[in-house]
Amino acid sequence: MVIFDCNGVLVDSEQITAAAAADEFARAGIPITPELVTRYFSGRRPADMLAGIEAATGRKLPVNFSATLAAATLARLRAEVRAMPHAAHALTWLRGPKCVASSSPPDRVRTSLETTGLAKFFNFLFSASAVRNGKPAPDLFLHAASRMGGSSSGLHRGRGFPGWRRCSHGSGYGRTRICWGQPCGGAAWRAADIGGSADDRR
Repeated sequence: MVIFDCNGVLVDSEQITAAAAADEFARAGIPITPELVTRYFSGRRPADMLAGIEAATGRKLPVNFSATLAAATLARLRAEVRAMPHAAHALTWLRGPKCVASSSPPDRVRTSLETTGLAKFFNFLFSASAVRNGKPAPDLFLHAASRMGGSSSGLHRGRGFPGWRRCSHGSGYGRTRICWGQPCGGAAWRAADIGGSADDRR
């Protein structure tokens, strides 16, 4: 069994979602570049990102900010997202059970896969919104492995598209492989990076 991350592994969406987030933060009066969104929050759940921004700035985001950001992100994905190079070809010859496990909300995962034509390869989608702890905790992948009937004791993790391509070779029904993208944003980051001057945010 192979468990795929979505963003940066199946679909080229990370720059799109980071830009959408940066735009919405700017409208809320919190200047942050897409590069910093990617650096600190890549692989994290949207709710964890918003909590991190509030903690770093000492400001509460607008009540409807989460819904506004979600709608803006979906609109950008529908217009711009593309599959990672050779993803469809690789998924065509990859045999055995496979699923998607992503930090993104279910509607964002479905939109990304449907827009890129990759949805047909997956019957099962899992989101970190269904588990207590998001990445980098292993809860999501353990949840997906359990629901898919795989073994969590032999999880093997690949990183990025080249990594998951290597994982695919020889993956069988008796073991579980995880194929994921960028490392999750680190917890050690400076509040000065958000809401500072352009020089501060380079």
